[in-house]
Amino acid sequence: ASGVWALREAAAAARACGRTARVQLKADTGLGRNGCPPADWPDLVAEALAAEAEGTVKVTGLWSHFACADEPGHPSIAAQLTVFREMVDQAERAGLRPEVRHLANSPATLTIPESHFDLVRTGIALYGISPSPELGVPADFGLRPVMTLKASLAAVKRVPGGHGVSYGHRYVTPGETTLALVPLGYGDGIPRHASGTGPVLVAGKWRTIAGTVAMDQFVVDLGGDSAEPGDEAVLFGPGDRGEPTAEDWARAVGSIAYEIVTRISARVPRVYVGDLGGTGI
Repeated sequence: ASGVWALREAAAAARACGRTARVQLKADTGLGRNGCPPADWPDLVAEALAAEAEGTVKVTGLWSHFACADEPGHPSIAAQLTVFREMVDQAERAGLRPEVRHLANSPATLTIPESHFDLVRTGIALYGISPSPELGVPADFGLRPVMTLKASLAAVKRVPGGHGVSYGHRYVTPGETTLALVPLGYGDGIPRHASGTGPVLVAGKWRTIAGTVAMDQFVVDLGGDSAEPGDEAVLFGPGDRGEPTAEDWARAVGSIAYEIVTRISARVPRVYVGDLGGTGI
């Protein structure tokens, strides 16, 4: 709950169900997004204590979120840590007994041990990706990217020079060449602004998307190289087989690796490989 209104909604729902709602109170320590600001924190804590006394709510956690943990040395990091400690102390002195207190996201988990408290919330690090190039590459933290996006070529054909490619003919072949069709597009989460910039490994070489990314396909120009329908096109992966990485894609389209790996739509099949400790996961 980020405010009194949200806590009251949770308590009302719990009351209607005849159960106790387990909630966590979020503090805005400087991110300026959701979360209860320090000035309103005493009211939220008082409301939570009253709801606990009624039996409709149990406060299980107190938490917040960093704004700039991926920017080493940013002054907001220390400031948010201080505010969080103060707000937690205030809540506990008032009588709340949370099970957990947490603040650290992926960059804080990797680089700010004093922010770990009772648990950490790793997001992008679960993908094996560094939170930002400024912090370091994945290997610096013992990480390896786990997600690979690939497809089988849907078509390969020779075309003459001067041949327009895809919508708007924003790419025109400079000479006779081979075009390969990759069956992924913006409907699958490939950024449309990757048109003319997105890197793809096909036939052993990096290619750049030729022309406009369509809803469910895009084209790469193989030049004098050859390929066959069914051959593999790798958009990104760990990078240890010569393929682009999510960070390469982020640079190519002016974004961040977080967006690249999370925007892949549900219609793209997921295949999970490997085994985590004999669990089958």
